[in-house]
Amino acid sequence: MSEEVLAKIEASGVRRVMGVGMLGCIGLVLIYIAMSTPPSVGWLAFLLIVGFAALWLSWRMWQATAFHIELTETELRSSDGSLIAEVAEIEALDRGFFAFKPSNGFLIRLSSRGPRAWFPGLWWRAGRRIGIGGVTPGSQSKAMSEILAAMIAQRTGKL
Repeated sequence: MSEEVLAKIEASGVRRVMGVGMLGCIGLVLIYIAMSTPPSVGWLAFLLIVGFAALWLSWRMWQATAFHIELTETELRSSDGSLIAEVAEIEALDRGFFAFKPSNGFLIRLSSRGPRAWFPGLWWRAGRRIGIGGVTPGSQSKAMSEILAAMIAQRTGKL
């Protein structure tokens, strides 16, 4: 990890608390509704499952957003040490309005498949696609995507 960091994306404290707080509130409200006015058994089970899933997701988001994403000349990595993608494997970026991407983020398409990974609010990977963003500031994501786009253009000779 001695390479120079070209760009960094991290969740701000306010965004982190708001995202986790909203998910946690949804979970608590659903559990409260299930317990205070128990509907039929099917709805009770549904409300409890979705409520506890929202609480679990808020905990996972709190853990994931403690880290940040770093871009170097050769790799995109998380601050926990996990490699997100090698820059040489990145084929394309999608920052469009209708792209299936995280909020305030962008989508990366790789040349080869990678293992599934999910850091709610920060990044995810499914097959050849990686989504970067979530509770991250749009300015940091835009700067990183611009640098990545320039690196891809330079590598493919389209610069």
